[in-house]
Order: sequence, then structure tokens, then C-alpha cells
Amino acid sequence: MRTVAHIFKRKGHHNITIDADVSVLEALKIMSEKNIGSVIVVDSEGKYCGLATERDYARKVILLGKSSGETPVSEIMLEHLPRITPEHTLEECMSIMTAHNIRYLPVFKSNEFYGVISVLDIVKETILAQQETIDQLHSYIHSV
Repeated sequence: MRTVAHIFKRKGHHNITIDADVSVLEALKIMSEKNIGSVIVVDSEGKYCGLATERDYARKVILLGKSSGETPVSEIMLEHLPRITPEHTLEECMSIMTAHNIRYLPVFKSNEFYGVISVLDIVKETILAQQETIDQLHSYIHSV
């Protein structure tokens, strides 16, 4: 059974972080440059505070008529997401994401922030697992 650890083995362990007082506009520029949908928000000591996503921008800035350049990312970030560990299975993650209607999960290892996974990461890992199974079945069939 595939776990979150498999995702990090595939995609690596590089986290894009921003300070909580950075403007939403700056956060969006970073997301655009890196082609990502969320950034990790940290405090002045570099500790995890939450996530800021494109969805948060749409719902908490644009729809409320706020200024992207004047609104700090701390005002829109998601702070109380369910926390998972590298040992969580992909199925558990899908269930958590569905139950909470979220697209990202922060991952903690030994109570320390480790990284973030997205629903896209889970889809990619599931496809890879299925392809491996198909390849194994083809090998088995051809060896018989």
C-alpha cells in the first residue's frame, strides 16, 4: 500500500516558504514563478504557520474586494488543516481531503513540519502504482 513517504521519494523534499507578513500579491508571484498552487507560510523563526493557496486568494481577497498588494498572506492562510505523517496511506489522505473539502495536507515527521502534499500528488502516485501493477501482470503473463 502506497504512503505519503512514496510521494516524497518521487517528488523530493523542497518546500517553498514565505513569511506571514508578505503581501498576497508577492505570494501569488511566487506561486506563478514556481508553477505551484500553494506556499507554506512561516513565522519569523521559520516555523510552520499555515498554507496560502490560490483558492484562498480567490475567496478571501478578490471576492471581498481587498487589495492583493496590501493584504498580508497571514489574513488568508489556512491555519488549522489536518496534519498527516509520511506513514499515512494515500487512501487515508484522500478520505481526509474529501471530508474537509481541501486540496493540500501538511505533513509532519516527529512533530516537525516536513512538507505538503496535494491532491495532484496523490493522483500521480496512484497512477504510478497502477502502472507498476499492470507491468508486473504483463511480466507474469508473458513468463507463463
